[in-house]
Amino acid sequence: MPARTSLSLPEDVKKRLQVLDQDGFSDEDHIKEKLKLVQDFLHVDAQDQLTSLEEKMKSSEISKEVYITNVKALLGKELNLENGSHVDGVEQNGKTNGFTNGSHKEEDVEDATMDVQEEEEAVKSPAAPKGKGGRRSKANSDTKKSPASTRVTRNSGKQPSIMSMFSKVQKRKSEDLNGESTNGKIEQKKEEDEVEESREEKRLKVDSHENAAPEESKSEIVKTVSAKTPPPKCPDCRQYLDDSDLKFFQGDPDNALDEPEMLTDERLSLFDSNEDGFESYDDLPQHKITSFSVYDKHGHLCPFDSGLIEKNVELYVSCVVKPIYDDNPCMDGGVPAKKLGPINAWWITGFDGGEKALIGFTTAFADYILMQPSEEYGPIFALMQEKIYMSKIVVEFLQKNRDATYEDLLNKIETTVPPAGLNFNCFTEDTLLRHAQFVVEQVESYDEAGDSDEQPIIVTPCMRDLIKLAGVTLGKRRAARRQAIRHPTKIEKDSKGPTKATTTKLVYQIFDTFFSDQIEQNDKESGVKRQRCGVCEVCQSPDCGKCAACKDMIKFGGSGKSKQACKQRRCPNLAVKEAEDDENIEEEDVPVEKAKKVSYAKRKKQTQSFLGKYIFLWHKSVSVNDEVLEVGDCVSVSSEDPSTPLYLARITSLWEDNNGKMFHAHWFLRGIHTVLGESSDPLELVIVDECEDMQLNYIQGKVNVTYKTPSDNWFMEGGMDVDIKVIEDDGKSFFYQFWYDTEFARFETPPKTTPSEDSKFKFCGSCERIKEREEKESPRVFEPLDNDDDSRALYALACFKGEQFRVGDGVYFPPETFNFSVKPASPVKRSHRKEDVDEELYPEYYRKSSDYIKGSNLDAPEPFRVGRIKEIFCHRRSNAKPDVSEVKLRIYKFYRPENTHKGVKASYHTDINQLYWSDEEVTVNMADVLGRCQVEYGEDLNEPVQDYSSGGPDRFYFLEAYNAKSKSFEDPPNHARSAVHKGKGKGKGKGKKMAQEPQETQNEPQAPKVSKYRTLDVFSGCGGLSEGFHQAGISETLWAIEMWEPAAQAFRLNNPGTTVFTEDCNVLLKLVMSGEKTNSLGQKLPQKGDVEMLCGGPPCQGFSGMNRFNSRTYSKFKNSLVVSYLSYCDYYRPKFFLLENVRNFVSFKNSMVLKLTLRCLVRMGYQCTFGVLQAGQYGVAQTRRRAIILAAAPGEKLPLYPEPLHVFAPRACSLSVVVDEKKYISNVTRGNGGIYRTITVRDTMSDLPEIRNGAAALEISYNGEPQSWFQRQIRGTQYQPILRDHICKDMSALVEGRMRHIPLAPGSDWRDLPNIEVRLKDNTMTKKLRYTHSDKKNGRSSTGALRGVCTCAGGKPCDPADRQFNTLIPWCLPHTGNRHNHWAGLYGRLEWDGFFSTTVTNPEPMGKQGRVLHPEQHRVVSVRECARSQGFPDTYRFFGNILDKHRQVGNAVPPPLSRAIGLEIKKCVMDRMKEEQASENIKQEKMEVSE
Repeated sequence: MPARTSLSLPEDVKKRLQVLDQDGFSDEDHIKEKLKLVQDFLHVDAQDQLTSLEEKMKSSEISKEVYITNVKALLGKELNLENGSHVDGVEQNGKTNGFTNGSHKEEDVEDATMDVQEEEEAVKSPAAPKGKGGRRSKANSDTKKSPASTRVTRNSGKQPSIMSMFSKVQKRKSEDLNGESTNGKIEQKKEEDEVEESREEKRLKVDSHENAAPEESKSEIVKTVSAKTPPPKCPDCRQYLDDSDLKFFQGDPDNALDEPEMLTDERLSLFDSNEDGFESYDDLPQHKITSFSVYDKHGHLCPFDSGLIEKNVELYVSCVVKPIYDDNPCMDGGVPAKKLGPINAWWITGFDGGEKALIGFTTAFADYILMQPSEEYGPIFALMQEKIYMSKIVVEFLQKNRDATYEDLLNKIETTVPPAGLNFNCFTEDTLLRHAQFVVEQVESYDEAGDSDEQPIIVTPCMRDLIKLAGVTLGKRRAARRQAIRHPTKIEKDSKGPTKATTTKLVYQIFDTFFSDQIEQNDKESGVKRQRCGVCEVCQSPDCGKCAACKDMIKFGGSGKSKQACKQRRCPNLAVKEAEDDENIEEEDVPVEKAKKVSYAKRKKQTQSFLGKYIFLWHKSVSVNDEVLEVGDCVSVSSEDPSTPLYLARITSLWEDNNGKMFHAHWFLRGIHTVLGESSDPLELVIVDECEDMQLNYIQGKVNVTYKTPSDNWFMEGGMDVDIKVIEDDGKSFFYQFWYDTEFARFETPPKTTPSEDSKFKFCGSCERIKEREEKESPRVFEPLDNDDDSRALYALACFKGEQFRVGDGVYFPPETFNFSVKPASPVKRSHRKEDVDEELYPEYYRKSSDYIKGSNLDAPEPFRVGRIKEIFCHRRSNAKPDVSEVKLRIYKFYRPENTHKGVKASYHTDINQLYWSDEEVTVNMADVLGRCQVEYGEDLNEPVQDYSSGGPDRFYFLEAYNAKSKSFEDPPNHARSAVHKGKGKGKGKGKKMAQEPQETQNEPQAPKVSKYRTLDVFSGCGGLSEGFHQAGISETLWAIEMWEPAAQAFRLNNPGTTVFTEDCNVLLKLVMSGEKTNSLGQKLPQKGDVEMLCGGPPCQGFSGMNRFNSRTYSKFKNSLVVSYLSYCDYYRPKFFLLENVRNFVSFKNSMVLKLTLRCLVRMGYQCTFGVLQAGQYGVAQTRRRAIILAAAPGEKLPLYPEPLHVFAPRACSLSVVVDEKKYISNVTRGNGGIYRTITVRDTMSDLPEIRNGAAALEISYNGEPQSWFQRQIRGTQYQPILRDHICKDMSALVEGRMRHIPLAPGSDWRDLPNIEVRLKDNTMTKKLRYTHSDKKNGRSSTGALRGVCTCAGGKPCDPADRQFNTLIPWCLPHTGNRHNHWAGLYGRLEWDGFFSTTVTNPEPMGKQGRVLHPEQHRVVSVRECARSQGFPDTYRFFGNILDKHRQVGNAVPPPLSRAIGLEIKKCVMDRMKEEQASENIKQEKMEVSE
């Protein structure tokens, strides 16, 4: 334990102690008086012991006598130490003084009450001493206003009034400061430092054991402390005493006046020698001060905005005071003043003229407005100005850009030039994080002053990220200190921003039925009368079927007369208006039942299909309840559970058998049971492939179900005034437009099925389709071959999953189907945990406990195995008949480059579709086959390999054979080559009836040519979506709309033929709808009938947060660009429509956004579906899940979602969506599998030349050939040796220093940073991060060192004084790491063999997506690297400054993803054209026959 330091008591205190000892006080009074005198000079641990004794006495744990005895012993111990330098104490006297009732000498009677008041006001802080003796006053503790600024000031109620200062001389001049700061007391400072140090160690014991039991043995305490002691801090200003930045006040000039004298100086007087002038003013006088320094009573210069004043720490100011009207900051004509204060409050008043804020102090005597700091105080004050200016930038930026991200804010801050005259020249992220608490408080106060119906800025995505990252405490400002920035003029509301949504009548009505509020009504007529909002939980639950209202409903078999809503579904939002006195249910108590998904399979009776049963008698019609029912009629069917609505079905046959009178029901599904849920039209049904046999007596009665066909003029009917009602609701009428797939949520045109004449009365379309699907699911063989083998029957052809497979065809299998002879060096699951890490040097390394590295491909599955069919066979049974139930294949294995002994490295340089022939054979089950592919010998091709490969997916080639035994590559054998041509063009037409699809399309010369669709790209950005569609050859984008100028310019650069509108899409739609042909710039507007394809990704930030709609967020949604975009679709009626959005689009607001979007499309008559795709599965090294809504016009085929091409990390591939507790999956059959290996960061960018942090050359040369298949593709075929946009952001010196110290190992991030001092490129030095608190959650390091950087680590509120800056390890990360997964990935490096996290609009090491450092270079990724991670060709151009370019890339849809979708659309168009061609041919034949 360190040596005990002596108490330093001033002489007069010593004298009074002696006097006390001689006075005949009682024991109790004696102790109290003594305590009062030495209180401020006790050691910290003694103070803490006193506090704890006092608390025990208050809580009656110990008696008063025990308390007195203990205090006496403690004081005895303290005072027996020899005299030494003084030490300041902690907020204690107020509490003890409370006992005296003013009985002690030389003090005002007021004292006791004052001190109690102080005690209430003081923040419980270990650093708020009360000073000695007499600082009391009648100084009004109520708030004062001064004329020049309205503000809240804060009086700690402790200073004498001016008059009392004049009327009696102060009893004791406090020597605190003068002794220390004036004539050369350097020795004292040294001595004090030593004392502070040893005292601080003791204090640490108290700190580090605040949670430990007080009985802990001394030896134990000593042991822990010896491990690590944080350096000593000043008890007042909380600065580290060993900090090189700690500065001392240099002393006042000789002519400096005390505050009272100074204030009466005639140079400052505004009134004529009116002696009692002061008293007659309610407000304090105001002056300006210049050349000021602020310091605590030890003379440490310190900031006044870090919470010290609020904790009642005494801060003083020395300065030159000038009259309020003097704007000149020089010292001429001013009055030098010393030790004004203590400061009671500081405040900010508006930005004078907009740029700079006025900052002021209040003391007991006056208000002072600050002008210029003294030279020594300049750097401290600059931070203050910086933070005020910073909060001004943030508030103004977010006020106009509520949807901005954290990265957008950083961009704003880093590109803002500070106003002249401030002591700093740029803002960085560090500046923002340093001042985050203050900035957030200013935002809070701005919000408080704002309109109540306006969404507060504090909930914007950007502020939420800042609060998380910086660990800001919300609502921290105590009521006494609302230091709002008082903007002299409230920041102007920015009226720019998207205009009100322009909508078509149809879209408007659908949204209005749900809520009427904000969509601009063309005519001011009132909307449809509404019974419910439709978006609250209550509205979204189904009718209960049990209450009186439900029982009366027609669908539950009632009369339908009462027309009452289900009692469980009385909408709380609208109920307020219809406050029905008799039904006064408390809104909150309405029990909301979770919408249980009704399984509409009725299962009343046996469910076997009636086909092939022994039938007694077929009927054409039958009579039930006096109604004649015929085959083809629609009926309502009752359920065994009376609380479920009546089922609806079409009768497809009627008969009698031994079960009685029966009918076969082909079920309809009510809209509410589709994905649309409550948003559906209550009268709309869909056909599903579900049917069953039922007894006739379950039929309730006949209903009318009509098929609503799209009108002949459908394409031109967009935007018309249509009635939202399709048919009248008479309780018995319904309509349907679509067949619905319950698994994939697909609304499609009902399939055409025509029964043959003989089966007219027993034909069920559902049974037919189910049977057809089942047949496809099992392999079947055709075209038997002659062979002598008794055990096997050979065949030339097999059909499976609708595809034909012939001998010689290439086929895919799951990776587990067969293995290779070569065991590749499997990548060992490497643990990046190093056990022998020096925790002193790497104090944050312990946070890396998990082995999982984000962006790693270790878990990615292998791509499919590829084989070539040698034989198709079935085993013969004992009776020599083949067992056709089990079809087998004998195949040759193909090796991929990574399957050979060369391993993964080989695959990096070869083409992704290159294989090696091998003579290894294996027998497999036909049922394992995943699909067909084409594998050709490169030499046999009639075209270059590149052209062949780009002809479509599923095309592979080989040039060599691989011999696993000799580990050598050889020429392929003859049978490998010739097999390719076997069966080509042969056997066509044979077995055509059995096979569902003709063989290879490649060989069909009549494959129709698809003309490109005229496309409008809304919210086009720089054109990623269009680029992919162009690559697929499905569209030509003739028009694009993009409001943001740089992105619009980029679109023009890449699509010179496109008309790009740089204006609000609402304005354009309004123009077109009102019949305009051009816009204000004379650009031609697309007219109705022009647009054949519509694609776009409407931003949806306004309503993407919170989980449920309320009236405000709903009106935001209704007024959102999603709604405008749907109106574009309704007006133009394109053949295909695509809406792209973030993955969560399908989940926003309980999936209500998704439901309403689909509801609109369904009402327009579009076939539609939704799904989530992972871009990484289509050929980019990036995880990016996106929601895609597809729609196809009547007459077109609705595209499927494309099958994945590349395998990808399984964690990133969960693509199912749960809506109303039902899980929908995408139609892809390959799941996580893929035909190609995954694309890595190395594939993406290893060929790009090395550049430095801040590289800005827009064009450089490649300096080398492409290394990988991806690089060859992305560079393109055209000869272009110039590499564009390989530029990266110039990070600040500190960030650059941090990047330089992140190791190159995979998975490295900020937790690998060393805690050292480093010289940065701007020649400044960083500091070491100090660990000063014990961490409740993480304990101590192996060396016993502390791990907390703020009081909150021990479970207490944060202390602003704990913040540290300019450290290599950013202070904010350990500060908040425990509650944010240790901020894994911030300052993270990409891994060569891994993939990018979602490419962001602004790569920031501390942004939402922190893994943005190059795998080997000390910089963030470049624009071109990001563009490649998105799959943009190198020839693709971006526009604007570097941040503009990053934003264009980050906001884009990856072209490979949109290309894959485009190819699916193309497939649908070709299928439709083929069908039309076929029916044309049939017509032709018929005509010829009839002739």
